[in-house]
Amino acid sequence: MKIGLISDTHRNIDYLTEAVERMINDYGIETLVFLGDECEDIDAVKDMFKKVIWVPGIFCQHYKDKNIAHRSIKEFNGVKVLITHTPSSHPNDFSEDIKPENITKKEVNMVFYGHTHIPKIEEKAGIIWVNPGHLKVNDKRGASPSFGIIDFKNKTIKIIDFKTDREILKKSFS
Repeated sequence: MKIGLISDTHRNIDYLTEAVERMINDYGIETLVFLGDECEDIDAVKDMFKKVIWVPGIFCQHYKDKNIAHRSIKEFNGVKVLITHTPSSHPNDFSEDIKPENITKKEVNMVFYGHTHIPKIEEKAGIIWVNPGHLKVNDKRGASPSFGIIDFKNKTIKIIDFKTDREILKKSFS
């Protein structure tokens, strides 16, 4: 199973659509995980996938709705993943929200997050943390637009530079 990982589109539907088309055509993605900020952007591409999983960004109207989960734990091929917009708790959270900074290896194997706009793959306390970056035309934080590909069969994580289509980060996992 392969999933595509996107975050922080901020209404840039052109980049979102192009990234999704590449994910499908070049990587065979059937499931998309969208990590928020402008969560309604997902409506432009959700019909292109068999399955879409999304969480709202902290400034999204959906983040104020107690019926919409801010964070969730999903399992992909036996790998448990926390899906969140932020890598830590936020003042806009509800008291019952999962607190990413307190998550343990017993609960999850990976954390997918966005918010920072900086692509990153790192291991902390035995948990792999993955941020696919952002899909904005211009970003004040300096990172180029990017997206992630997680291959659970071959156990690889790749962050792809949107403009050059090159792998900028890669990690294997067990």
